[in-house]
Amino acid sequence: MTTNHSFLPILLGSDMNAYGMARAFHEAYGLKPLVLGRMNLSATQDSKILDFQVIPNLNEQDVFVPALLKVASEHVDKKLLLLACGDDYAKLIIQNKEQLQLHFAVPYIDEKLMDRIVLKENFYNICEQYGFAYPKTSLCTFKTKDSFTIDFMYPIIIKASNSVEYWNCSFPGKKKVFLAHDETEKNAIIEAIYKSTYKDNLTIQEFIPGDDSYMRVLNAYVGKDGKVKLMSLGNPILEEHSPEGIGSYAAIINTFDEALLERVRVFLEDIGYIGFANFDMKLDLRDGEYKLFEINLRNGRSSYYVTASGHNLMKYVADDHMLNIPQTLTYAKDKHLWMIIPKGVLFKYAQNDQLKQEAKELIAAGKFTNHLFYKKDFNPKRWAKLTLNNLNYYRKYKKYFNNKGLS
Repeated sequence: MTTNHSFLPILLGSDMNAYGMARAFHEAYGLKPLVLGRMNLSATQDSKILDFQVIPNLNEQDVFVPALLKVASEHVDKKLLLLACGDDYAKLIIQNKEQLQLHFAVPYIDEKLMDRIVLKENFYNICEQYGFAYPKTSLCTFKTKDSFTIDFMYPIIIKASNSVEYWNCSFPGKKKVFLAHDETEKNAIIEAIYKSTYKDNLTIQEFIPGDDSYMRVLNAYVGKDGKVKLMSLGNPILEEHSPEGIGSYAAIINTFDEALLERVRVFLEDIGYIGFANFDMKLDLRDGEYKLFEINLRNGRSSYYVTASGHNLMKYVADDHMLNIPQTLTYAKDKHLWMIIPKGVLFKYAQNDQLKQEAKELIAAGKFTNHLFYKKDFNPKRWAKLTLNNLNYYRKYKKYFNNKGLS
């Protein structure tokens, strides 16, 4: 571990988000974060820009706090910055914030605010309060599953309200998100989900028309003083379409909408938010409104698109919490293409010709990044594995493109 830094980031997770965060810290400060995870996934394997430690069952409450306290005791010479790369770890940090902040800087909201904005049934109340549009939504519970009906038109989206519980269940045909075109399909999907160990609520929403390019992703950082420091809006060109990846972005171009950013800034500051926030929304051409789907209490899986465009997200949180460097508000405007798929997949499956042309121009100008391939982290074994994973997207898209049903 590098010794000439006064602080050490501790990242929880092992996916592509963890690697993107580690890369951002390495780019900003030349340091190697300590990454903790239940297993070492390919994104963080064979890397020299991070130190990885496997902690089995780290996402379980009785393991989580003792494991982190042990890590803290091993690094008493440094200020420690604790960051989650996924929803389950963000939730655990927030639930144990009081104990953890004795040893770590913990840039997260408290549990009361988490419940107010994350639970789907509460989230839409807050949307109403602050004037954000959202898809027509219903809640299906285990008790109401046999009698559940909707009062809006098909097609509909079906997804788990509790993403952490859903992650841990399995059943034939499982997908991150389902699309049902009629009553029969809806009933079959709900029955399949509830036959698994998942018994929490299901969120049922109207499908907002339009391909992947109508989505928008917004990443924000709110400083410890409660003021927004950075906001960056991305326009996805293509999402992943594999069962476990549906709804995750595969290619994004930065975009800008000052009115939207300003509305979100006011909202975040008004509710007393701190730390990273990640919003998913979709532009509804029927009324010209952005329909807000959810707020994640962490930077998004694809958030390296912000750093790639010249606004290093991790520098914001470390300068603020570790180095006490004052920051002013920035609305990112710089265009860049971020992608985790081969160019051939992007141009074959993306459906927005205007964005495809923009992507070609950015590639020609050298303004594109697949953040998993970092020149300062070259390792033949790592790059061979990443290249194979990358090529595997051709097979995945051919097999799964636009298939969001149970089959």
